[in-house]
Amino acid sequence: MREAHQDIRVWDPFVRFFHWSLLLAYLVAWISAEEWASLHEQSGYYIMVLIGLRLVWGLVGSRYALFSDFLAGPRVTIAYLRALAGRRAARYLGHNPAGGWMIMALLFSLLGVAISGLLIGADGVWEELHEGLAALSLTMVVVHVIAVLLASALHEENLIGAMLSGTKPRRGSDV
Repeated sequence: MREAHQDIRVWDPFVRFFHWSLLLAYLVAWISAEEWASLHEQSGYYIMVLIGLRLVWGLVGSRYALFSDFLAGPRVTIAYLRALAGRRAARYLGHNPAGGWMIMALLFSLLGVAISGLLIGADGVWEELHEGLAALSLTMVVVHVIAVLLASALHEENLIGAMLSGTKPRRGSDV
């Protein structure tokens, strides 16, 4: 039997705007990479601005947006991953420990893609780094989407819907 619940606001408007804007800018950058250099560059600038704003919001934003809320230490993160492997991971209202570190990895890999893109032309190594980081970021995006779908199934909730609405149902067992 499902627990009774009350919806709680988890993702504030900025976090939701950031998330979906970053996704759109990333898709535009990826699609425009070979044919539309100007659009590709503009997407990279937009991604840098978004990430800069998110880094600030991670220090001063709402509760679930704060890095201090979702960046756990190694022991907590490893314990979470072990529990996840056993399909007994706790449900978090905000990002779980693994998800928190994935967010940081995505932010910094995308920032690296954008900065290395700015430096292309200065030295041939920047183009190789840019393409390598772009491939890494694509891999991480795919892993992120799969993890969201698996967590949605494990906890019987719609995490994509929560990122659209900003709300999640509160349950007695939440962390």
